[in-house]
Amino acid sequence: MKKFNIRKVLDGLTSSSSSAASLQSGNRENDMIQETLQSEHFQLCKTVRHGFPYQPSSMAFDPVQKILAIGTQSGALRLFGRAGVECFCQHESGSAVIQLEFLVNEGALVSALADDSIHLWNLRQKLPAVLHSLKFNRERITFCHLPFQSKWLYVGTERGNIHIVNVESFTLSGYVIMWNKAIELSSKTHPGPVVHISDNPMDEGKLLIGFECGIVVLWDLKSKKADYRYSYDEAIHSVAWHHEGKQFVCSHSDGTLTTWNIRAPAKPAQIITPHGKQPKDGKKPEPCKPILKVEYKTTRAGDPFMILCGGLSYDTVGRRACLTVMHGKSTAVLEMDYPIVDFLTLCETPYPNDFQEPYAVVVLLEKDLVLIDLAQIGYPIFENPYPLSIHESPVTCCEYFADCPAEVIPALYSVGSRQKRQGFSKKEWPISGGNWGQGTLSFSEMIITGHADGSIKFWDASALMLQVLYKLKTAKVFEKPRSKEEKSSTEIVDEDPFAIQILSWCPESRVLCVAGVSAHVIVYRFSKQEVTTEVVQLLEVRMQCELNEVESPECGGEQASAVSTPGTQSSPQTSLPQSHPSTSSNNSSDGLRDNVPCLKVRSSPLKQSAGYQVELLIQLVWVSGEPPQQITSLAVNSAYGLVAFGNGNGLAVIDYLQKTLLLNMSIAELYGSTDPHHRQPRSPRKTRQPSAGLCDGNDASAAPEEKCKSPTGSGSLCNSDEDSKQKLIDRGTMHYKQLFCLRRSFILFDWFYSIHFPVKSKSKRISKTVANDFAKISRKINMIADQKDDARDNSFSRSRSSSVTSIDRESREVISSFYFCDSLSKKSETVAVPSLWVGTSLGSMLAIVLTVPSTPEQRMQQPLGVAFCGPVVRLKGGILRMAQLDASGTLLPHVYESWYEPNAPEEERERPQRRRPTSPPSTLENPDCQYAVVCSEKQAKVVAMPSQNCVYEHNITETSFVLRADVVTMTAGVGIACFCANGHIMTLSLPSLRPLLDVNYLPLTDMRIARTFCFSNQGQALYLTSPTEIQRITYIQETCDNLQEMLGELFTPVETPEAPNQGFFKGLFGGGAQSLDREDLFGEVSAGKASRSLAQHIPGPGGMEGMKGAASGVVGELARARIALDERGQKLGELEERTAAMMASADSFSKHAHDVMLKYKDKKWYQL
Repeated sequence: MKKFNIRKVLDGLTSSSSSAASLQSGNRENDMIQETLQSEHFQLCKTVRHGFPYQPSSMAFDPVQKILAIGTQSGALRLFGRAGVECFCQHESGSAVIQLEFLVNEGALVSALADDSIHLWNLRQKLPAVLHSLKFNRERITFCHLPFQSKWLYVGTERGNIHIVNVESFTLSGYVIMWNKAIELSSKTHPGPVVHISDNPMDEGKLLIGFECGIVVLWDLKSKKADYRYSYDEAIHSVAWHHEGKQFVCSHSDGTLTTWNIRAPAKPAQIITPHGKQPKDGKKPEPCKPILKVEYKTTRAGDPFMILCGGLSYDTVGRRACLTVMHGKSTAVLEMDYPIVDFLTLCETPYPNDFQEPYAVVVLLEKDLVLIDLAQIGYPIFENPYPLSIHESPVTCCEYFADCPAEVIPALYSVGSRQKRQGFSKKEWPISGGNWGQGTLSFSEMIITGHADGSIKFWDASALMLQVLYKLKTAKVFEKPRSKEEKSSTEIVDEDPFAIQILSWCPESRVLCVAGVSAHVIVYRFSKQEVTTEVVQLLEVRMQCELNEVESPECGGEQASAVSTPGTQSSPQTSLPQSHPSTSSNNSSDGLRDNVPCLKVRSSPLKQSAGYQVELLIQLVWVSGEPPQQITSLAVNSAYGLVAFGNGNGLAVIDYLQKTLLLNMSIAELYGSTDPHHRQPRSPRKTRQPSAGLCDGNDASAAPEEKCKSPTGSGSLCNSDEDSKQKLIDRGTMHYKQLFCLRRSFILFDWFYSIHFPVKSKSKRISKTVANDFAKISRKINMIADQKDDARDNSFSRSRSSSVTSIDRESREVISSFYFCDSLSKKSETVAVPSLWVGTSLGSMLAIVLTVPSTPEQRMQQPLGVAFCGPVVRLKGGILRMAQLDASGTLLPHVYESWYEPNAPEEERERPQRRRPTSPPSTLENPDCQYAVVCSEKQAKVVAMPSQNCVYEHNITETSFVLRADVVTMTAGVGIACFCANGHIMTLSLPSLRPLLDVNYLPLTDMRIARTFCFSNQGQALYLTSPTEIQRITYIQETCDNLQEMLGELFTPVETPEAPNQGFFKGLFGGGAQSLDREDLFGEVSAGKASRSLAQHIPGPGGMEGMKGAASGVVGELARARIALDERGQKLGELEERTAAMMASADSFSKHAHDVMLKYKDKKWYQL
């Protein structure tokens, strides 16, 4: 019997209803293309998160398991073991994590949140889950303490009370320490919140309680009273014990440290001000900044360590945060790059009553994690093995590559290993817990990030790990002004003028091309040899367009013929590269800047290490007083030796081998006589500002001298934005498109605030790049919304530029994408020829045919030919991605030239032939042997080539728009992956465009996601979930199934070290550690039950009762399998019972039959 598959039936229904597929009469062979991708091949789940925890708030360390936990202000947990062992967890409430406590060597963690809840996490599973939660209703949590090898958690509150929680059952004990019993009865004031709780290292029955006002109480748990009270005039921030339990140290708000003997509460045994100036007359030193934390650690062979943060003198204004290490008579002040959030001292023993033997200090900074080696002279830091430097400079763009050539990663690692810093500690990284996952992926992965300072980082992302391979600094090509006064007046950004905007990389040839915010493009070649470049090869391009407003026929306009554009170059042009910045006139006849690039090129020799080296620098120049528009699209092709880039003025094609300008023309000239738009001449009185960021081109009414800012500049919005924001909050259920139309400036504000990390400027002008980035989203959404929103749109123009509204009205067609390929771009062609496909923001795909010389010698001497084919197909929305399929539906790889050493001598250089995809020849019956795949913000189409007939069409979304689309290759086939602004992730089959996956994954909460979301082959994707973290996801079922095996294990079975030997005499005469039976003291029998209204117990999803509902992804599959197994077992049990009943019935029937047989056995028939 044939197996019935409901998913395939649904696939057919979906494709028939939503995909307007139309087969042309000449292309019936499309019915014969066998598509292998099915919906069961797809499942969406998160895999791993990389980077530094965003906005950290707390930290804890398990000294036996050697695992570090970091909590954040958004309720996230990041757990770190050895290099490659990381885990991310999230509290549902999203409240800040104020404190973390490990159950040492138990595989569990307690977290306390700002919403007055505590949670118990199970770390014995690869995906940690909450087992229990306890929500306090009447008191606010301020401090928690969990003694070593204890199951009773002390919880201090804002009211000054201390409650005790059993971490096994997560229930409150009836034992409560009330503040009014702890302090002096004669005291008339409240002592303030509890800021410290710890038990005496030598006597578990003595609890030290620190109150904010400066009072410290030694509480006897058995007698339920205070033994001693210690009072100081200044507020307390932290307390630390000496391991012998006879002394403790307090840090205070005036920068002092007080040392107390526990049996002498009258006054401190010692008062010191580590950073205070000691007066000669013996008076009290001047107060300093508060010492926020102090730790007191002892050693067997030397002086104890006293480690503290804060306490600097008030006259050290502007000094960076410091960590002070006091050891004997020496005091070392270690400056940090960022403010200190917390620090922990790592010790050899977990027992508090033994010599601690500290060996390192973990310092959690706002934007970094530092480990200091205490055992070496000078306190060097450990080399951090985690990928925590993603945000070293803010990320401005990102690209993801899977299934890279095998030799690329080793080559980058080889040159990148020479860039490593020196002076690190020679010891191994001390956070070494956990084990790596057993499973792995069969393909290599790479991530490339572009940054605001002009740097580019290459990351090895294979096997769910992340490791930096190589860092490239593009700013070395330019002269850097020493001060703001020295800045050139031609710069178009105030901050970060070298910020990377777009990346284009060819893995096979290792050619890299980058576009920056200052309207510049740099072409790099990879070399294993170091060279010194005397003069940077420079090519200046003058892009000018006199046509401005565009009226699309879809918006009510009529078709009109193309108008020639004065001042633009419509034919191929060759120009020699310049060896220095332009020497042309900086001023035109009317005094305006003209023919001047935005950045000054380096004039001194450039030493280029092995790795990526500059091949060519391309700069757009000012035109008649107008700054160049920033670049919106970029593509490089190593087989042709060409770079194409475009903006609102048009496109340019550069031959980077001959260092010449091949093509520079407007979009109207690309259309020729088939231009479907009305183009109105620009007013000569209207001055223009450049486009910015990743957005479409636009015009601005601002003066040319008014500069825009980089993607990381700071700014502020007007008060009306706050009013609009409040209205949005009040109308939280508003429809998605209305939300975006009303709150374009709100979205900008959210992204603008999040990506500025770090904020470097106090300027009040909004970033031009940010505004236009936001404008791109606004324009797309405005296509969906009603035209009545114009009045609302105008409110944003006050913030920076009127150019936003011009983009919203589709006022200009810009170049949005490129694709180099060997294709049948002309209808009359029968052989694939080199071509450049151009996509525009108004949905047009145009083709340009290139004539490339066949031999390397001819290629370097003869100019390339260009022929224009006009529009091929039109779609709704801007073109995002283009690709090519052969007649069998297989994705044709891009044409490329394999890598060769560019600095090798000519006689040793072996230039490989360029690789061209092969397509079956066309026939008279079937002239179409290629298919063009085109995806826009609204639609996807498959077009037969060369007939240019649309064979498949699919409307991706009606109520939103696509932010990112990629044609991806997977093991099972080829498809299109899309990420929409409403948070949906979709996949479509090729060539039929059947919907295979549609998951509402992630609403667009800020522009960072839109800028960085990208798909790669083999079903992988990523985006920047915060300014410091990369979230990787997979949309392939196979990876989801194998995820558990690939993830590392946090908990590993480790023997707990033996307790310290207290010695013969201490055991004989006393003085050793005193234990306490806390169960007897805090248990329900002796302490009673706590008030039910005080706290509410919430079973966690990590328990068995929540497994069925909360499990997802692989865990969900396992849970469902377990449930199915239980149900099967239950049914088998019922079947067994029924079988037993039937057997009993059969036995009874057999017995009765036997009795009847015996009764009538000897009787004759007439006796019956």
